[in-house]
Amino acid sequence: MLNALEVVTTVVVGVMVGVEFSVAFVVNPILGALPVDSYQLGRAHGGRMLGAVMPFWYIGSLVLVALWAAAGRHHHGAGLVVTAGALLVTSVVMSLLLLVPINNRTKAWTPENRPADWREQMDRWDRFHYVRVAVIVAAFAALAAALV
Repeated sequence: MLNALEVVTTVVVGVMVGVEFSVAFVVNPILGALPVDSYQLGRAHGGRMLGAVMPFWYIGSLVLVALWAAAGRHHHGAGLVVTAGALLVTSVVMSLLLLVPINNRTKAWTPENRPADWREQMDRWDRFHYVRVAVIVAAFAALAAALV
């Protein structure tokens, strides 16, 4: 049972990392190459779409890691699982305090109602997101290392 939990947790966290990495280094740069209005509308749509699903994914990943940490507390790699959990908690706190407030504003913007500093707000979100990606990559690496 513990083996199945380990695999499911690692896959769920790994796919989440892949999505967030893709947003940072693939999707947003592609959108950035579009005309300004299309870029801004694409980011707003992405904010709505991913903003609806990612809270469940982050919290679900954290719950799975907590279950793994509890069930495997006497097994090899338990410290790495706890470290991964702490990193995921950090990513959730970062999201709630830094990224979500920006996302909540930007997802409602249109070319007609966006503020004058909209680009600076997008850039700020991107910088925070790069740090969050680094944090969840480290969490994923800790989980992968705990498996071996």
